Amino acid sequence: MSAQRILLEKMFLAAIAAADPMLCVPPHLPVRPKGRTIVIGAGKAAASMARAVEKNWRGALSGLVVTRYGHAAPCAQIEVLEAAHPVPDAAGEAAARRILETVRGLTADDLVICLISGGGSALLSLPAEGLRLADKQAVNAALLKSGATITEMNCVRKHLSAIKGGRLALACAPARLLTLIISDVPGDDPSVIASGPTVADATTFADAREIMRRYGIDAPAAVTAHLEMAKEETPKPEDGRLVHGETRLVATALQSLEAAAQVARVAGYAPLILGDSIEGEARDVALVHAGVARHVARHGGPVGKPCAILSGGETTVTVRHKGRGGRNGEFMLALARALGGHAGIHAFAGDTDGIDGSENNAGCFASPDTLSRALALGLKADDYLARNDAWSFFNPLGDLLITGPTLTNVNDFRAILID
Repeated sequence: MSAQRILLEKMFLAAIAAADPMLCVPPHLPVRPKGRTIVIGAGKAAASMARAVEKNWRGALSGLVVTRYGHAAPCAQIEVLEAAHPVPDAAGEAAARRILETVRGLTADDLVICLISGGGSALLSLPAEGLRLADKQAVNAALLKSGATITEMNCVRKHLSAIKGGRLALACAPARLLTLIISDVPGDDPSVIASGPTVADATTFADAREIMRRYGIDAPAAVTAHLEMAKEETPKPEDGRLVHGETRLVATALQSLEAAAQVARVAGYAPLILGDSIEGEARDVALVHAGVARHVARHGGPVGKPCAILSGGETTVTVRHKGRGGRNGEFMLALARALGGHAGIHAFAGDTDGIDGSENNAGCFASPDTLSRALALGLKADDYLARNDAWSFFNPLGDLLITGPTLTNVNDFRAILID
């Protein structure tokens, strides 16, 4: 294993460690209320966040959180439920109903601590009145393949939900509500993260209809009718019913990128963070990163060699075929193809939750000999990219990184080392 690959993995693990709920949640815990303390939440990190609350809270707690299958963490007082992601299932619907029941009938003396992280939108899958879970599943699956951004997808999800887009906050009133968030979206907008169940929503039914039209989503008739009727808007920023809520970001992509940059710096690589909010088609983003890397390799600017180029955010993939792999795998395959075996450039891209798409790997590595090793096995990068089949390309090469669920989530992590 090359020194560059070892360093790339070390940087990725540092990024994950910077978003460890056991470190980032406790500093934001409030004082105990006069009344009860109820903990609720949803997301890939919800269970580990709940465990962090339990370990650092003095007093009684109760409540429940829902996380993705395989992402649970042991808790003694807070119940942990599991459900499907990214396409919702009946377990997520049942969990959302139970969370609403848990916060009913609270008083102004009570405190609700809501733990939100990426993935919460699919896990809180309670359809709006007149819709079925199957309707939401169909729309969700179509959006995931469409190339829509996370902000666009979550706008639609809010307007098909009975709990997202601030509706959970209304159910918690008049109790004090503190929402602690690990951000997985570009820009760290709390109203986008997990579709903002406890914060005001500035988007509208009209916005949701336009997104459906723009991406040509063939929705069930009930969904189309629901969006057209626009019967009950989400609570807006000026809504007085949300005055008892407070929101805090406890971990972000930028914090994780800065942690990785420090690891690179100690290893003698000058870090350059391109941004924490990069979006776009994964293969297009890869072309831009490859262009930057080639420029640095040839001209030594905007940062001198050896250097580490870092970026975060959330790319998208317009799925055209039934290959295996997530958006980070697609990014890496397109990057390797664009670099064409350029000497002295090594790279990694992965999802900080430990699961890239629906596969078993967190991410993929590429090196100057990636394409030549692949060709020796009869693997042509162009063919695999055309099939959206990055996992099947990198797996025979031994270039997948498998961490298992990390129990946190600040989204995509990309690093390119240039010697």
